[in-house]
Amino acid sequence: MEQEKQPMLQAPPVSGPQPAPTRPSNNPGANRRGGFGGGRSGGGRGRSGGPRRERPRPDYEHKVLDIARVTRVTKGGKRFSFRATVIVGDEKGQVGLGTAQGTDLAVAVQKATLQGRKNYVRIAMQGDTIPHEIFYKFKSAQVLLKPAEPGHGIKAGGPVRVIAQLSGLRDMTGKLISRTTNKINIAKATIAALSSFRHQPKATVAGKKVELKKEQKSKSEKIN
Repeated sequence: MEQEKQPMLQAPPVSGPQPAPTRPSNNPGANRRGGFGGGRSGGGRGRSGGPRRERPRPDYEHKVLDIARVTRVTKGGKRFSFRATVIVGDEKGQVGLGTAQGTDLAVAVQKATLQGRKNYVRIAMQGDTIPHEIFYKFKSAQVLLKPAEPGHGIKAGGPVRVIAQLSGLRDMTGKLISRTTNKINIAKATIAALSSFRHQPKATVAGKKVELKKEQKSKSEKIN
């Protein structure tokens, strides 16, 4: 008698995407973790685990005072550029004003900053304030500056406040006598007023010289 053939059981079909078959790689370091830059701890072009180097902080601070768009009409058409006015100071008694033009805004600011560092002016300070009250006029700008007691702060606005902060002053009162809108003239008047003070070290040295001369005269009179 012939034996009956039993039907073979087949696995049900799997629904969904099937993973692609893996192929062996010829590169022996590709299957390793971290080999040839494959992992975080691997070699190659990965980032080093050392401490980051901090960039040196510049010895000056700058602030953009004014930005204007300049148009020049030529034979070939109109050419546009930017004019930047920047106040630069080290907050230790030096401040400067720079104005420059450039086809790009960033270029104009950079050139104005370099120009401001070249135009540094030394200010004679008495502590954190100015020695005495002063009035200065530059073209259409008229500025009045007054000293203040410690803890008073800077009571001024506009370019006067920016120049006082970047120069290192902490207590001062400033007032604009003429209501002009030209920030460049106001800044130039303020810098000219601050630079007109006499430096104290020269005065003290001169005073010591005078006292020495008086002592020498008194000694010579006693000897005679």
